[in-house]
Amino acid sequence: MEEATTQCRTLYAGRVVGLELHDVQLANGRMAAREVIRHAPAAGVLAEMADGRFAFVRQYRKPVEQAVLEIVAGVCEPGEEPEATARRELREESGYDAVALTRLGAIYPSPGYVDEVIHLYHARLAAEPAGTALDEDEHVQLEIYTADEVRAMIAAESIRDAKTLTAWFWWQQQQER
Repeated sequence: MEEATTQCRTLYAGRVVGLELHDVQLANGRMAAREVIRHAPAAGVLAEMADGRFAFVRQYRKPVEQAVLEIVAGVCEPGEEPEATARRELREESGYDAVALTRLGAIYPSPGYVDEVIHLYHARLAAEPAGTALDEDEHVQLEIYTADEVRAMIAAESIRDAKTLTAWFWWQQQQER
């Protein structure tokens, strides 16, 4: 069931992603081409406020040409552990620090073409914000919702981001245990 790469060409190397074209030999001996996007690991945080509501961010996402409601998330800096990324992104995007951070799991958002792995966490936030520190090319809007409101938005397909849906699902599973 494995595929052997016979040739790999880098077509693009950018700040966030790289694109490679792989010639592969399939298990049955046939040849095929695979387009592979290389992406640094990332971390996402389902952020629960001290009062039990949840903090999300809304930001414009060019690939889908719309503002998307998501959990706080970001790419790991070189050598940075995912938990450190989660804490950094939480402060940068929401303005809050985590008083507790629990690992939920890790996902491959779309392994058919990208090697990205996103490490997901649940955070209990400090009662008071400490201040945001957004990247200069980043514009996010903090939005706060109750668990019932989040469930209603999921049912209405208002939340469609895979990492957000997965983090919510895994967090709910933990609550049921």
